[in-house]
Amino acid sequence: MQTISKALVGLASAFIMSSALPNLAKADQLTLCWAAWDPANALVELSKDFTAKTGTEMKFEFVPWTSYADRFLNELNSHGKLCDLIIGDSQWLGGSAENGHYVKLNDFFDKEGIKMDDFVPATVVGYSEWPKNTPNYWALPAMGDVVGWTYRKDWFERPELKKEFKEKYGRDLAAPKTYDELKQIAEFFQKRQIDGKTVYGASIYTERGSEGITMGVTNVLYDWGFQYDNPDKPYQMEGFVNSPDAVKGLEFYKALYDCCTPPGSSNVYMVEAADAFKSGQVAMQMNFAFTWPGLYKDEKVGGDKIGFFPNPAEKKHFAQLGGQGISVVSYSGKRDAALQYIKWFAQPEVQAKWWKLGGYSCLKSVVNAPDFAASQPYAQAFLDSMAIVKDFWAEPSYATLLQDMQKRVHNYVVAGNGTAQEALDGLVKDWSEVFKDDGKI
Repeated sequence: MQTISKALVGLASAFIMSSALPNLAKADQLTLCWAAWDPANALVELSKDFTAKTGTEMKFEFVPWTSYADRFLNELNSHGKLCDLIIGDSQWLGGSAENGHYVKLNDFFDKEGIKMDDFVPATVVGYSEWPKNTPNYWALPAMGDVVGWTYRKDWFERPELKKEFKEKYGRDLAAPKTYDELKQIAEFFQKRQIDGKTVYGASIYTERGSEGITMGVTNVLYDWGFQYDNPDKPYQMEGFVNSPDAVKGLEFYKALYDCCTPPGSSNVYMVEAADAFKSGQVAMQMNFAFTWPGLYKDEKVGGDKIGFFPNPAEKKHFAQLGGQGISVVSYSGKRDAALQYIKWFAQPEVQAKWWKLGGYSCLKSVVNAPDFAASQPYAQAFLDSMAIVKDFWAEPSYATLLQDMQKRVHNYVVAGNGTAQEALDGLVKDWSEVFKDDGKI
């Protein structure tokens, strides 16, 4: 925590040095695999404490997000020994568990007194459990993340813009609570001149190649009523994936893309969205919470100029879960030492420092601390967002399911082909074929 006193940190450090992790399995080096992004840099810094306490050097294999899934899923599928530990995406759990890539952690957790009840429930379901909602654990929640929004607080607070907006819409210019309000704000700023520069309403995810547009459009679909399947009959998707409300949600996402995004927004994901915001192009941007610390520190758009808000609501209120759990790779020859890294990482003192360095802890004692919400300007928006998360399929065939959705929604939203109803009807057809091949329907 940012607000922990130096005295307490010093006492905790002294205690840890003298008494924690007394019987660590020894290894000269462990390799941890993850994506190349700001939290990974924070983990490198954090892990220096593990090396100091155990003598085990940490090596890191980080790859860009654009090749993250291909690189490490290929490594797992080939039973490679590169990674002793891996921070894998939430959607990998089903395949990694069923194909034997990850070590099941139940016995280890029981032995070491690591309790999943100590972690935010949504992160346990999202990052650790397979099958979902069963006490079978394949990872420790490591990096909480969720899609939320940033906005140009300084623009929203300009008296002349506040006056104009209220006269037009009859309400104050403020962070939106609903998607209809968000669209109004985006339309208000679209092609407006601010400080002699043309600006635009919003940057939203549209990327086709990996997972981008799916991670964006689901936020809207969830809030309009989209469901992956019948809650009472798994894999029955007709009337749920392509329900009338889901169709309206997809139509809204396309309308937002058409009306209110900057030129050249046909292939936007995390980096491009952050760049649009940092360059002063947009009033609002959709992005994962991991980007918030860096944006807050940005000299041009950070500090008092930036604000944060959770995904808006409509009929329902959800946000797309991001984030990952940390797992021990079953093909590693250093399992015991890798397990001890997880034991170390799970400690409350380590989790508190993880948050302070820029990681997003999932431990209740960190995020539920009385001063957590005030510890960073974005902490409250993170808490509010993690309370409403929902995730994409975590089935073993998730990669195919994802490719199908990427294709269908991008063809409609960005390319303008067909109707929303046709896109979602096609998605039901695609997904049904996948689950038939899997023997699940």
